[in-house]
Amino acid sequence: MIVKEIEKILEDIAPKRLAWEKDNVGLQVGSPEKPVHKILLTLDLTEDTIDECINKNIDLIISHHPLIYVPIKSINSNDTKGKLVFKLVSNNISLISVHTNLDFTKHGVSYALAEKLELKKIKVLKPAEEFLKKIIVFVPVDYVEKIIEAMAVAGAGKIGEYDYCSFRTSGIGTFKGSQFSKPFIGKPGELEKVEEVRLEMIFPEWRLIDVVNAMRLAHPYEEPAFDIYPLTNTLTEYGAGAIGEYENSITQKKFLQIVKDNLQCEVLKYVEGSQDKIKSVAVCGGSGSSLVQDAINAKADAFVTGDIGYHDFQEFAGKIMLVDAGHYETEIIILESLASTLRSKFAEIKENIQLIISTKIRNPIKIF
Repeated sequence: MIVKEIEKILEDIAPKRLAWEKDNVGLQVGSPEKPVHKILLTLDLTEDTIDECINKNIDLIISHHPLIYVPIKSINSNDTKGKLVFKLVSNNISLISVHTNLDFTKHGVSYALAEKLELKKIKVLKPAEEFLKKIIVFVPVDYVEKIIEAMAVAGAGKIGEYDYCSFRTSGIGTFKGSQFSKPFIGKPGELEKVEEVRLEMIFPEWRLIDVVNAMRLAHPYEEPAFDIYPLTNTLTEYGAGAIGEYENSITQKKFLQIVKDNLQCEVLKYVEGSQDKIKSVAVCGGSGSSLVQDAINAKADAFVTGDIGYHDFQEFAGKIMLVDAGHYETEIIILESLASTLRSKFAEIKENIQLIISTKIRNPIKIF
């Protein structure tokens, strides 16, 4: 495989369009055409991780946090980032970042965090909006199933845990081809009336080209008639944070112990909420303070994230149990999950790519 093929697999897992508008994801350093045999997964890029790649003959690094987050005006070997870029290029190592797009996808960072805390019935806390579109295409009756199959395989018709979702309405279509046309039904210059089906399916906007191309290839008409509509429905597969629950309510003390032990935290910062027992828990890997009110609206008893500020603790004390488990601790868990997902993807296409989780990852924050 080559780098751009790995990028395509990552796009299927965590579409770039999901990323925060100010984020910078995708290929950061290297050639899209470079062959890949070994991949290193890491939270951050450091000199230690590059040295690890050199020692292990790694071709590609996939990092969660981007090396290049804001535009840089120059690449200078005396600059911290410039030095890392030089080291990557001189050792022919490529770098891809999957950051907030991995935060905002189902089975991404927050899902991995919820699973690590032993929660069940996990779903997205704040579903994404305005990413959905609908395709309406007019199809001759005998081709409906073929076109549904083609568009579903390309990514259309998925609603929650259901695939191949569509709606059909029967009617009569009319057309008259020019002298240069090659109509599937009828003759050029003659007005035709054909029994057709109005077929409707939804899809996420990043699947637009794939869905339209699949429809065109499956459709018998020289010029298929179709419409694309933007929707304001929420996408339950994508969004910020996650929420789940325990089978039985547990004490606050037991809950804190689960968080501390399972995330291997040296210390937790928290305030108590309105409930003595904890059952429903919302989470967000990294910095998730902006989602506290969403957790309250979802009737969560507790919310776990990192980087909670003093005034947030003060404002929400007594309303919901807030737990700051640390930025690093709530994100590092994604690497095992991502490695497992990628191994499954590679196995499906019978590619023997070696995946290694960096042994040089360190929390930069120390506790005295």
